[in-house]
Amino acid sequence: LCNEAYQCLSDDQKRSIYDRYGKEGLQGGGGGRRSSGGFDDLSSMFEGMFNGFGGGGRRQNPADMDKYPLDMNIDMHISFDEAVFGCEKEVKYRYKQACKDCKGTGAKNAKLSTCKQCDGQGQVYIKQGFMTYSQTCPGCQGTGSAATDSCKSCKGKGFDEISESVKVNIPAGIDTGNRLRVSGQGNIGKKGSRGDLYVTFEVEQDKHFIRDDNDVYIEIPVFFTQAITGGSITIPSLTGELELQLDVGTRDKQRFTFRAEGIADVHGHGKGHLIAIINIQYPRTLNDEQAKLLEKLQTSFGIESTPHEGVLDSAIDKMKDWFKK
Repeated sequence: LCNEAYQCLSDDQKRSIYDRYGKEGLQGGGGGRRSSGGFDDLSSMFEGMFNGFGGGGRRQNPADMDKYPLDMNIDMHISFDEAVFGCEKEVKYRYKQACKDCKGTGAKNAKLSTCKQCDGQGQVYIKQGFMTYSQTCPGCQGTGSAATDSCKSCKGKGFDEISESVKVNIPAGIDTGNRLRVSGQGNIGKKGSRGDLYVTFEVEQDKHFIRDDNDVYIEIPVFFTQAITGGSITIPSLTGELELQLDVGTRDKQRFTFRAEGIADVHGHGKGHLIAIINIQYPRTLNDEQAKLLEKLQTSFGIESTPHEGVLDSAIDKMKDWFKK
C-alpha cells in the first residue's frame, strides 16, 4: 500500500487518472466509475493504507451492522400546568427490532452479495461542475453489501416495528425544546443491545400567564380610580393568590415583581419570579352623574376643562404671524 501510494503520487499520468477517477481508474486504465478525486480519494487511500497496520479501523462486517440507529427521538405535547408542576405521562411509540427471519439483513435467508451500485465500496461519487464529492451509497447504506432477494417477512427493511408504552416522569420546570432521556427504551439491534429513547417537549401556552424562561408575566386590569387612589388588590399566581399593594397614582404598564413566585428551575437552581403588569382600564361611556362627579374632581385639582384664554390667544397670534411671512 505504501508503494502504491508513492507510485501514484510520483507518476504524473497516474496522478491525473487518480484525481479524475480514483483508485478504480488506476486499476482500469482511466475508465470506470467517476471518483471524488483529489483530497477525498487521497484520504481514502491513506485510510486504507494505515488501516492495514494492526487491524484498526477495518470496515465492520455488513451482517453485523444495524440498518437503523439504536437511539430514537419522539415529540410530546404537554400542558402549561404539567410543565410547571411536573407530572407522570404514558408515552406510546413504536420501536425497531431486527427481523428474526433475515437476522436484520433484509435479505432472504440472510444472504448478502456485493452492492452493485457502489461495487462494494460503500460510497458513491457525484460530480457537480468542477467539484466531485462522495456520499454514503443509498443502495447499501454504506455497508458495501446488499440483498439479492428481499426478505418476505420484513419486505427487505431488515426490522420489524413493535408498539410500546412506557411511563415517563416529567420534572417540574420542563420547557419547550427540552429533551428527556429514557434509558434502555430505544431500538433493539441485531445483537440484542438496546438504545435510549429521547423525548422532546412542546409546552402549550397558558391563557393568562406568559412564560419567559423561569419567569412568568401576568397582566392585571385595574380600574383608573383604583390606580389613582392606590390600595390592596388580590392577583392570581401559579400556586394560588397574592396580595398586591398599589401605590397612589399607579401608572399604566407599571410592573410589580414577586420574587421566587415563578417556575422552578428544571435543574434545581431555585425559582423564577412573577411579574405583574398593570393595565389601567377606563370607562367607555359616562352617565350624567358620573360626568359631573369627574368634572368636580377635576376642578378640585385646579384643572380647567377648556383651554386657558391666554394660552389660546397666544396660539392664535402665532398663527397670524406665520401667515404674514
